[in-house]
Formats: sequence, C-alpha cells, structure tokens
Amino acid sequence: MSALARNLEAESSEEETLAGIVRSAVGTVPGVLSGGITQVHRRKVRARVPTEELVRLCDGAQQELGEGPCLDAIWEHETVLVDDFATETRWPRFAERAHRLGVSSLISFRLFVQQDTLGALNLYGGHDVRFGEESRLIGEIFAAHAALALSGAREQRQLGEAVASRDGIGQAKGLLMAQYGISGQRAFDLLVRASKEANIKLTEVAAWVVREHENPGGAPRPATGSDRPGR
Repeated sequence: MSALARNLEAESSEEETLAGIVRSAVGTVPGVLSGGITQVHRRKVRARVPTEELVRLCDGAQQELGEGPCLDAIWEHETVLVDDFATETRWPRFAERAHRLGVSSLISFRLFVQQDTLGALNLYGGHDVRFGEESRLIGEIFAAHAALALSGAREQRQLGEAVASRDGIGQAKGLLMAQYGISGQRAFDLLVRASKEANIKLTEVAAWVVREHENPGGAPRPATGSDRPGR
C-alpha cells in the first residue's frame, strides 16, 4: 500500500490515478478478475476506468434497468456483496442480465468522504468466488484511496472555476471602469444589476462584457433564465 500511494502521487491526472487504483485493487483483492468505478450524476450512471468492456456493460445495464448492486452501494449501503448472480434475488432484472453477460460475483464499495457520496468501486469475481472478510477489508482500503482522489479532483476543479470566475469578473470591471470612467465598486454594481435584471449569472454577464470588448457587436447575448431549456 505504501508503494501504491507513492505511485499514485506520481500520476498526472484524475483518470490515471483512478485507473491505477482500480488496476491495483484487481491485482490485490483475492478472487477479483476485473473492476471499475461507477459515478452517478443527476441520476445518470457513468462508468469510469473499467478494466474491461464487461464492466462498462454492467454499469450500462444498471442505468437502463434502474437497479443493481453498484447503485445500492452508492445510495443505500457502504458495501454490497453478491456471491452468485445466478441465484441473486435483490435485483432480479439486473441479476439475469449480469448472469447472461457472464458475471458471477461482485463486491461494491461506496466511495465517500464524511457524508458526501462520490460513487462506487466495483470489483468483479470469477466463478465460485465468495468474497470474505479479507477481500472486504482490502477493498475498503482501495475504496478510501479512490474516494480521496475523486474528492481532491473535485476540489481542484471547483477552485479552478472560482479563480476563473473571479478573474473574469475582475476583467469585466476593469473594462467598464476604463470605458465609463467609474470606480471599481460602481462597475461591479453595474454587473450585478445587469445580472439581476436579465436573470443571467454574474459570471456570464462578465464573460459577455469581455467578449463584446474583443468583438464589438459580434458577441452573442447570454441566454436569460427564461431562454434556458426547461423554463
């Protein structure tokens, strides 16, 4: 595990880090043949870093059927164990599909930090494999690494978005100050007022001001709240 931690530190991207965790889990947890990570965004299942196509097909089947052990691990339990899909009754439709695909056994771990669920680490076993306490304990360690990797990547994205938003608003303020000879506070107030009156996010108003400066008359108007789909 120490070697794994050092190797993961050297990975250059979130995808490579997660792939390294899954590969290591597959090679370490007794009885495991393949694996992957399931993430759910707005109730849509996304298969990440699967070690083989079978893993992606299983995630796709759970999305289609709206049931399955990986989804239960994410929404209801910390760990879900399946000894044999041929006799599994908790998810009858998915169990039948998984059995047809050639899946025999599975252990799925919820990926979470504090109370925030991020997905599930899913490890698929061969025929006649019964995951015991050793497999569960080792798998939980890999699941903890995966959860930390996902959490860290999300925080980095949020930080990047916050910095970009701040820079965009600052640039728009500077342009308004130069164009109208007003103070920074007055320029910011104008942006906020435009945002509220047009029902457009402040960052989108700022981005439009910058685009309009770079291409006068050619910048497309941001969609208002009433223009957006579903409104």
